[in-house]
Amino acid sequence: RYVSDVLSLSLSCRPNVCAMQHLKGTDKKYFTNCKQWYHRKICGKPTVITYECCPGYEKIPGERGCPAALPLVNIYNTLGVVGASTTQMYSERAQMRNEIEGPGSFTFFAPSNEAWAALPTEILDALVSNVNIELLNALHYHMVDRRLTSEELRHGSSFASMYQDFHVHIHHYSNGIVTVNCARLIKPDQHATNGIVHVVDRVITAISNNVHTLLDVDDDLETLRTAIAAAGLTTMLEEEGQYTIFAPTNEAFEKIPQETLNRILGDPVALRDLLNYHILKHMQCAESIVAGTPMETLQGTVLEVGCDGEHMTLNGKAIVTKKDQLGTNGVVHYINELLIPDSAKVLLELAEGSSVATATKLFVEAGLSPHLTGSEALTMLAPLEDAFRGIDTTMRPDLRKLMTNHILKERLSSKSLYHGQQLETLGGLKLRVFVYRNNLCIENACIAAHDKTGRYATMFTVDKVLTPPMGTVMDVLKADDRFSLLVGAVQTAGMTELLNQQGALTFFAPTNDAFNALPPAELNRLMRSRSELSTILRYHLGDELLVSGAVGSHTRVKPLQGEKLELGVVSPTSRNQTVYVNRVPVADPDLMATNGVVHAVNSIIKPLREFLRIGSITFCVIYTIYLN
Repeated sequence: RYVSDVLSLSLSCRPNVCAMQHLKGTDKKYFTNCKQWYHRKICGKPTVITYECCPGYEKIPGERGCPAALPLVNIYNTLGVVGASTTQMYSERAQMRNEIEGPGSFTFFAPSNEAWAALPTEILDALVSNVNIELLNALHYHMVDRRLTSEELRHGSSFASMYQDFHVHIHHYSNGIVTVNCARLIKPDQHATNGIVHVVDRVITAISNNVHTLLDVDDDLETLRTAIAAAGLTTMLEEEGQYTIFAPTNEAFEKIPQETLNRILGDPVALRDLLNYHILKHMQCAESIVAGTPMETLQGTVLEVGCDGEHMTLNGKAIVTKKDQLGTNGVVHYINELLIPDSAKVLLELAEGSSVATATKLFVEAGLSPHLTGSEALTMLAPLEDAFRGIDTTMRPDLRKLMTNHILKERLSSKSLYHGQQLETLGGLKLRVFVYRNNLCIENACIAAHDKTGRYATMFTVDKVLTPPMGTVMDVLKADDRFSLLVGAVQTAGMTELLNQQGALTFFAPTNDAFNALPPAELNRLMRSRSELSTILRYHLGDELLVSGAVGSHTRVKPLQGEKLELGVVSPTSRNQTVYVNRVPVADPDLMATNGVVHAVNSIIKPLREFLRIGSITFCVIYTIYLN
């Protein structure tokens, strides 16, 4: 494919060779030159590329490209050779032939043959039935009384046409596409003796109304008009500007639950945010889109405006039903779905629009809906779907209490959180904030996505279900039968007070399986040796609190005794990653305590140098055997 693209590009860059990309399955064509190349795909669809001599040039045998320049002809004759013969025919019918054959310097935005064929029959009939007035006026609106190359067609400029000085409106986009009244120039810069022809993909009409007037005269936009008036946006849409409005139809509003719609329509702040979310800060004609592009709205967030074949899309959905309704201060595209920004949503709506379906269901089942649909300033911690894997989600008192502790009593931004901060939940618990180099965590749950900021509250998406601390590290060990041997070892080593006092410890806690993996004689000896137990256990204790989400591909922790522990993960990008400490996998991470965290391991952790020493001896033995 790369070689093919390079060959195609080199062909189109030969002297006076024009390339045309044709979108498969449609009538869409895109002029291609060295500066403008769409890599064989437009709007996600493959294209067919054809090459020919540009108008006014022809090949010379044995030479590259099309070097032979033919004499220029007038605009009338140029129309016949650039794919605008229908415009040529109608120009003659309207008795314009002498005008565009004779002296002068004109720019003619000439509709292609396909553009005339696509014109609704009733409009075409009205034009050709009155050629001396309607057709003549229509064609004169496509003309400017001066020569304008595509380089002179500046973005946002306008020029007086030859029809009563009504202006034509130019947009020259960063991707190379140029439009006039939202009609795309498909063959620009076709020079003539008396001017220049730009072939366009549609017949354009004169513009006299602003975008508010366009909205005001369409019964299908009645609900939108009412909303705009209520939000006080009427004046803005009547003033000068370059707006793009994605206008929801009455049908789009009817799809929204009546309770939600009434809430937004009755809330001036939410309503204004809703409407501004449908308006871009700049004018974007449909034909300017060749791929999905994020574009800023007046509300402050972005919409992804894209295309799929011939369909214009918003946030990946083909909901645009009518395109390019042009006004003097912008363009209107009709949509059949209402776009509700996060800033107009309550907490429950934020959750329902995210990948947290299980969490949402549990919040509702826990009886928390009044908090999620009201106007309280709250922050929800919503675990991702994977976080519930292996967890019984049948609602019961302990799960209800847990879900209550996933809602914080204040509205927060993740950007304002700091290490050691304490956050109170609706259940009355205090949760700690941990700031790490690679993560931001609340207890064991680390933030996994950007904040969703609603009308009154905020949602943090987190990677795990919270395990709030219920006691000290020693309490955690005593409450878990897997650590019965460890509890005895801690007591023998005289470390009970250490694990009960205030602090921030990370305990890689050996389970009963870890101790039982030792030879019985060694285990019996170890369990009676206070000093040896103390040395081993202190090597399993880090002097900082490190949850599993803070572990990267190479993380080091200083133990209370001995050389640093080497931590890592199997897959740093996976949400279900396994943490390793000195190559020993953590069997059960993030058992949170008020003074630290416990990570269960099924092996006694040994310094890495022992592994290296054993590996070195093995290598020496193998190498000696090889030499012999």
